[in-house]
Amino acid sequence: MSEIDLAPLQERLIRHAKHGRSGLMPALHDAQFLYGYIPAEAAREIGRALKVPLADVHGVIEFYTLFYSQPRGKKIRRICIDAACTLKGGADILGRHCAEAGIEPNQTTRDGLLTIEASPCLGVCEHAPAELTVDGGRWTVNEAERPPSTVYRLSSYLTANCGRGRTTSLSEYGPYAALEKAQSMTPQDVVAEIKASGLVGRGGAAFPTGVKWEGAANAEADEKYVVCNADESEPGTFKDRVLLLDDPHSTIEGMCIAAYAIGAKKGYIYLRGEYPYILPALENALEEARAAGYLGEKFEIEVRMGAGAYICGEETALFESIEGKRGFPRIKPPFPTTHGLFGKPTVINNVETLCNVPLILNLGATEYRKIGTEKSPGPKLFCVSGDVARPGLYEAPFGVTLRELLSTDLSTDSVADSRIETDDIQAILFGGAAGAFATTEHLDVKLTFEDLRAVDLPLGSGVVMVFDKTRDLRQVLAGLGHFFAHESCGKCYPCQMGTQRQKEILERLAHGRSLPGDFERLQDVGWTMTDSSLCGLGQTAASAVLSALKLGLVKV
Repeated sequence: MSEIDLAPLQERLIRHAKHGRSGLMPALHDAQFLYGYIPAEAAREIGRALKVPLADVHGVIEFYTLFYSQPRGKKIRRICIDAACTLKGGADILGRHCAEAGIEPNQTTRDGLLTIEASPCLGVCEHAPAELTVDGGRWTVNEAERPPSTVYRLSSYLTANCGRGRTTSLSEYGPYAALEKAQSMTPQDVVAEIKASGLVGRGGAAFPTGVKWEGAANAEADEKYVVCNADESEPGTFKDRVLLLDDPHSTIEGMCIAAYAIGAKKGYIYLRGEYPYILPALENALEEARAAGYLGEKFEIEVRMGAGAYICGEETALFESIEGKRGFPRIKPPFPTTHGLFGKPTVINNVETLCNVPLILNLGATEYRKIGTEKSPGPKLFCVSGDVARPGLYEAPFGVTLRELLSTDLSTDSVADSRIETDDIQAILFGGAAGAFATTEHLDVKLTFEDLRAVDLPLGSGVVMVFDKTRDLRQVLAGLGHFFAHESCGKCYPCQMGTQRQKEILERLAHGRSLPGDFERLQDVGWTMTDSSLCGLGQTAASAVLSALKLGLVKV
């Protein structure tokens, strides 16, 4: 192998070295950008500069799907084969491209010009089938520099600046009025306002945001952090992509308010590795905020890129990644509010949650609670995809029914009309791969935490993926099984082994080769993972499968 020129990497490592091990992920991204992969010489140089053992450097490279230790093609085509894209022919497209190139999936052509990869969800489900192309330093999605944001509104609070085909500048967004209002209050009063609003996390766990902030605010420490979880990797989810790409200042302002409320001076936005095209827009928005004096001496924000690991959507695994480690979840307690990033008190919220914060401060908690319902206040974003005529991001107040979401016709500039005949619906996947299935019997259930909970449906991250009666749900379940088996980090045995066994049984089912007792095996494996896995990945890896069995959507 020819020697590589380390000089460009060494220049960049000067910047990363001051962060120590925490600079490892950015350093690896730089190395891969420079060389197309991470050569052994580059790994050694990174370890030396950051004082990280070489074995740990290689451990991190091997953990993340989007880091390569061997050469790949000058052009890389990642073709999504998760549920929404498979419905639109993603697997067939993958097969056709591979056949044309004379390679198998995840291989490189002999001339070294092209690598074709089968990819998990790319977060552009409303534009399925999706393909992310990496060609040198240029990224395109379905041959476009940025995926269009298709937004439909039954309310217009969070997405007012979205869907215009460009990123909202600070001059368009206007002064950070909510931050200025917050700074006229005491930090304790800001926390009280968030608590009074009834805001809960929009990433899936639905933990009360104000309670989280209060815990971090009351914790005694010399340093505290605010982290934005933008690692939205749940199949079927794309809301955070739209918010960050179209209206990044809403998230930044929310982080600034959180920092003031808890006394933090540093924040991180952890952006999923499949969203590289968001980074320039986000960095530009941060520069605008710095120039306007919103960021700087009192509070600063740094963007960290992930590298293809669904598990890093789990908050403690995300901390580990920022710290320059493999994304293994931590055992709780202790909880992030006292022992989070770098062992310090940390508030971590997802993008949609943070975008609600300026809205609450601008309206006031009392007015905010007039949106939605008493127990589920505020607006909610739903990611509608699958067998609908108008897939996209739908904003609606809590309390609309599923039927209304899928069939409402608004005579405004944004027409929310999926135009699906309810008689054609076979099933609806709620909450993504980690969610559960609904049927037409659930069409009139109100979309609130309490109403969905009453019928054993999770709101999750807001995924609403429709499957019509032509779809073979056995194939859908096999795809979900493959996803979790691929994404399990392997730290705990119930998930590591359980996801593999679940995948094997579901593959037999999909090919019509079920064995006697497979129904009971799926139940046993599923509930074992649910009850004994370390983190949310394993605890929900069987939830969609178990719900399909319970509803009789598939026969084993």
